Amino acid sequence: MRYIIIGAGAVGGAVGGRLAEAGHEVVLAARGAHLAALRADGLRLVTPEGPRVHRLPTVAGPAELGELRADDVLVLTVKTQDGAAALGEWGAAPVAGGGSAAERLPVVCAQNGVESGRLALRRFRRVYGVCVWLPATFVEPGTVAAAGSPLTGILHLGRYPDGTDDTVRRIAADLETAHFEAPVVPDVARWQYAKLLGNLANAIEAVSGVLTSEAGLELFTRVRAEGTAVLDAAGIAYAGEEEQAEARGDKITFKPFDGSPRRGGSSWQSLDRGTGTIEADYLNGEIALLGRLHGVPTPLNDLLQRLANTFARERRPAGSMPVTELVRLADEAVASVPEGGAPRPR
Repeated sequence: MRYIIIGAGAVGGAVGGRLAEAGHEVVLAARGAHLAALRADGLRLVTPEGPRVHRLPTVAGPAELGELRADDVLVLTVKTQDGAAALGEWGAAPVAGGGSAAERLPVVCAQNGVESGRLALRRFRRVYGVCVWLPATFVEPGTVAAAGSPLTGILHLGRYPDGTDDTVRRIAADLETAHFEAPVVPDVARWQYAKLLGNLANAIEAVSGVLTSEAGLELFTRVRAEGTAVLDAAGIAYAGEEEQAEARGDKITFKPFDGSPRRGGSSWQSLDRGTGTIEADYLNGEIALLGRLHGVPTPLNDLLQRLANTFARERRPAGSMPVTELVRLADEAVASVPEGGAPRPR
């Protein structure tokens, strides 16, 4: 199979680079300065074993490939807010032998949150979900760092919305050759919802910096508790913390390359690069949506969604709000919830 990585940033660059190292055929899709750097100098992938450069076919879109191959696998790794546009563009691409990518090819959604599978299923007949545990950073155009060791990441895979098949088992087998553990599970959404709860911290990190202070960690505990209350009210299953810890074990440890402190995660990186967008609508916003549907107030996630979007829109520096100020705003948001909580929409 040939893997087409749609969005060769932190996650896409790490997955594509590792697959290429293992001898699999890979095409990278990117845009802007990153696309130019990949074309000029290749993908520089930095891992605990050292930096390597992979000169891989790189495109801005499907038109540059002509007809796609019947054995192509589309791996969607753009941020969820960019997913619909990417799915529309690639879904319409013709495939050798007839039909379109949306009709004939598998698309693997390797993104934070739980919305990408639904977006993909509107167009594609064969959709696969991934729960992504992969510490990676889009360092600069052309360069991606993946600091996990001894594994680069753990990627739970399954059909969306549920089930397994031979295709996902073949994809998992390829990933297993490339420094990943790739468990095939019939309930991938349960793992994605568990990851969603952890990703509720992304907006805290983006607004106030990497979570190291007691005040920041305590705020995240409150934000996560709000999220679990919403999922429980909605009757949505998610893997528990003990189950997740057992799955991870000591398989992935973070090994910084130069002794520098850890940079922020995906949302922090969006602000740091000044992209103008952020994934908060599909993380904290997912909890806010479910809360409104099921009558559970979500003042903390509402606040974080709003602040993260404001920071992105106004291109404020990542981590520039003191955590004490964020906690003050959080306390005010909770205090403002009317008695009886949020009414369900009618």
